[in-house]
Amino acid sequence: MKSWVEARGRALGSLWNKNREWWWQRRLRIADWLYAVLSFPFSAAYHIEGHGLFDIFLDRAFPVSTFPSLVVDLVVYLAYVPSLLWCGVVVLMRRSRPHWLLVTAFVVLLAFGNFVPATIALYSYAVYHSDRRLLVGWFLLYTLAMGVTYRFSAEELVFLIGMLLVVPMTLGLWVGTRRQLIDRLHERAARLEREQHMMAEQAITAERTRIAREMHDVVAHRVSLMVLHAGGLEVSATDRRTVEAAGLIRTTGREALAELRGILGVLRDDSGASAPTAPQPVLADLDRLVGEWRAAGMTVTRQDTGQGPPPPAAVQRTAYRVVQEGLTNAAKHAPGAAVTVRLHRDERRLEVEVANDPASVPVSPMPRSGFGLTGLRERVALAGGRLSAGACPDGGWRLRAILGTDDPSGTEETEEEASHGDPHTFGR
Repeated sequence: MKSWVEARGRALGSLWNKNREWWWQRRLRIADWLYAVLSFPFSAAYHIEGHGLFDIFLDRAFPVSTFPSLVVDLVVYLAYVPSLLWCGVVVLMRRSRPHWLLVTAFVVLLAFGNFVPATIALYSYAVYHSDRRLLVGWFLLYTLAMGVTYRFSAEELVFLIGMLLVVPMTLGLWVGTRRQLIDRLHERAARLEREQHMMAEQAITAERTRIAREMHDVVAHRVSLMVLHAGGLEVSATDRRTVEAAGLIRTTGREALAELRGILGVLRDDSGASAPTAPQPVLADLDRLVGEWRAAGMTVTRQDTGQGPPPPAAVQRTAYRVVQEGLTNAAKHAPGAAVTVRLHRDERRLEVEVANDPASVPVSPMPRSGFGLTGLRERVALAGGRLSAGACPDGGWRLRAILGTDDPSGTEETEEEASHGDPHTFGR
């Protein structure tokens, strides 16, 4: 017997585990049916044996048990059936149609002295609905109906009202408040989880953007410099094996740039997210950068004008990247052209310009990522400045950035105002 009970318990537990979600989704509807079915016998007993206004009317209309009165009693008892069934129906709709239950409970309490629907109505409305004024109004109506219906002393009537109306309503208010609190906590937890996922996605996107930008700024520039060196060696070398090796290096470098472009397309985020960190080179590294390009055969001239305090580190890093991008683009698109790097500094701003002459020889287009100037504009904007790039009247190209060194808002001005004090204005 014990083993049979344990087996049945395990089977019941397995059934519950398999159908737990189904039961949980339908728990409120199941509760409605339980309220309707379990309360029906009690409601029927008080409905029939109650002492409401309807029973008082029958007693006064037929004070003596005569044949007509017995017929009327039979008809009345038969009429109790649809009213009882209606009470069960409105209990089933206690959540979706609460006013039907409230009105029906008031009628049967006043007419038949049946308090069961009123008790369920107050409890259900307090649990599932938030209109407290309406709840208090119906509570007062039910209290008045009980005072009119029940012929008890004041102490007994207060006790009945407290047990049958006040206790269910108070319990319903507590359950409803707890339910609302739990729902809000679940909603808050879900919202926090969504925000956490969103923040994680934003962090991932920003990191991908930073990696793509650093790959472009560091790897692409270095590979471009390597390709330029290999091209110069291929032209100037006399040994056949050296020429072949230089050609292989140049071809491999171009292929690496093409593959890097595909990687940048995967990593890059087009939503304009900014990078959380910045590269490390500053203005003190410009001499080394210019020297590398001079060693590669590029004619680079540097001009520094103006005086002012040292710019912030972020501004220096941005200026370095502007010069790096300008030199790399000049090597790609204007090989053999002379390049001029100008830095003008005053009390409020740092102006950086990289200008190159027209290309002296035709050049085949090199692989390009398409994100160089875009990423550079984002860097300059983050530093509180503005970037402009375009062709010059003589066929060359000019890249220029204006970076604020004291207040980023000070860079929000017209192009003519920003170039004040710079001896090399646009349209040279």
